[in-house]
Amino acid sequence: SSTQICVCHTRSYSSVCFLKSKYVYAFDKSAFKFNHQHRLFRTSAISKGQIVQFKLSDIGEGITEVTVKEWYVKEGDSVSQFDSICEVQSDKASVTITSRYDGIIRKLYYNLDEIAYVGKPLVDIETDVLKDVAPEEDVVETPAVSHEEHTHQEIKGHKTLATPAVRRLAMENNIKLSEVVGTGKDNRILKEDILNYLAKQTGAILPPSPKSEIIPPLPKLETAPAAPKDKAHRIPVPISKPTVFTGKDKTEPITGFHKAMVKTMSAALKIPHFGYCDEIELNQLVQLREELKPLAQARGVKLSFMPFFLKAASLALLHYPVLNTSVDENCQNITYKASHNIGIAMDTEQGLIVPNVKSVQVRSVFEIASELNRLQSLGSSGQLGTNDLTGGTFTLSNIGTIGGTYAKPVILPPEVAIGALGKIQALPRFNGKGEVFKAQIMNVSWSADHRIIDGATMARFSNLWKSYLENPASMLLDLK
Repeated sequence: SSTQICVCHTRSYSSVCFLKSKYVYAFDKSAFKFNHQHRLFRTSAISKGQIVQFKLSDIGEGITEVTVKEWYVKEGDSVSQFDSICEVQSDKASVTITSRYDGIIRKLYYNLDEIAYVGKPLVDIETDVLKDVAPEEDVVETPAVSHEEHTHQEIKGHKTLATPAVRRLAMENNIKLSEVVGTGKDNRILKEDILNYLAKQTGAILPPSPKSEIIPPLPKLETAPAAPKDKAHRIPVPISKPTVFTGKDKTEPITGFHKAMVKTMSAALKIPHFGYCDEIELNQLVQLREELKPLAQARGVKLSFMPFFLKAASLALLHYPVLNTSVDENCQNITYKASHNIGIAMDTEQGLIVPNVKSVQVRSVFEIASELNRLQSLGSSGQLGTNDLTGGTFTLSNIGTIGGTYAKPVILPPEVAIGALGKIQALPRFNGKGEVFKAQIMNVSWSADHRIIDGATMARFSNLWKSYLENPASMLLDLK
């Protein structure tokens, strides 16, 4: 009878002699020194080339689905335990999924940016797995020992229970799980046990855990590999307790200018916006303003760049009047406005307001500057009248006074165009001779109602406005 068993063993061993080296040691001659040959034969019987469905495990916090952001493997690649398979993104964090098996990737179930569901297959892995493994048992951790000790340990049924996360923590800190005393159910090793073991070895003081680790069921039982090569000794960083915040949410009605903005912007959503951006070189205008500032100040007026921007826009609107129009609610009729009432978006304590300078086409730069001073003074004190805030035909928003370069301005109905001006900044540029010079650059962003204004018209208007600002003397030819 014993002879028959030996023959059976011999045949089984010869059939697997070509497996990876890590399986060969299980059949060392020393194994036959023990009397539990039946136990050894049952736990070591191997089925080669089985396909295992590697399912996406529960990653916590109630997450049931994730987006696959990156694959680290492809079909046909060989993987080992703890090799990265993919990175997934939940609505809370990115998580790297690692393999529980040694084997070959045979199928990827998802493409990039597809939704993967917890509990569903992620990949198929062709692997050499144990036949008797219960599908939902914990992974068995086997310490790194000699061939004879390894076999003897399996015969005695010594098992170290730990989740993959705990095993990974032990590997990263070069700890043998056989040396750690488990405090969980059935002597299961918990994360706290690893941290306590580290504290005893290094003298570090680690904070107590508020509760025991929640251990999700695992799909397959497997014998873990021997301890890895020595790695740098690392100590986990203690997690501090969250700060208690006692503030409360507050709900209040939308009133004043904010309520008006809700109505205006809701109407603006019905307009198909067309955008156009460019940059303006303002070296000559900067110099001209510096020369004129003392003269304006002597008359009691603060001279900014805005009067020049408004006057240049008005001169350009004379050539492209379609940008100074309005349309009815159903966009069946278009009205060409005789006056250039150009609005200026202002940021005040009460909110965003857009007063306008009336009849810019008949005003001088100095008169425009004086009117802007008046509007800014009234706006900052909240005393602007209805006449100042209505009747606009075209708008410029000088967002650059706060910061930024480009913007996406929203048209104020019933107007059909608006421009946003970025900050002026010194940047290197090339002149006509290919020489680098210091340029004062301002970016402009236009939005137009694409139902009645085409891109070419907006671009030509912008180019004319740009030419007036880059060469302020040219405005003298069109001033009236």
